[in-house]
Amino acid sequence: MTNRSKQKTTTLNLRIPSQTEKLSLAREFVADAAKVFGFEEDDVHNIALAVDEACTNIIKHAYNYATDKEIEIVVSMNSPEFEILIEDKGKHFNPQGVVMPEMKEYLSHYKKGGLGMYLMKKLVDKVEYSIQPRKNVVRLIKYLH
Repeated sequence: MTNRSKQKTTTLNLRIPSQTEKLSLAREFVADAAKVFGFEEDDVHNIALAVDEACTNIIKHAYNYATDKEIEIVVSMNSPEFEILIEDKGKHFNPQGVVMPEMKEYLSHYKKGGLGMYLMKKLVDKVEYSIQPRKNVVRLIKYLH
């Protein structure tokens, strides 16, 4: 039996309505879990911001600002991997259709918005999207170094 198979995974769940004013609940939930997991304050902040960006994208794009939908956040802590699954039942998303911005060009034109995926990829170690039966899943991974 390997050492990894002996480790216990802690899993926490939170469901929030698809309302931007509820995003603070998601940030606090994930930040608290990240602190318990052992991340430094900068990493805790980055993880919470990545979750905020993912949830904001769900509210805007998957749910088209409908406030009566739900977002589920599942945090799994299995050292050294801190995994966050963010699930919705909205419109599907094709990540291949998103072009990562050239930041110098972006900033020189004073553009606004459109940086969610770019930020998530800068804030955590891995970002994955999947479409499953009746739901979309964003998977964020941050490793404890």
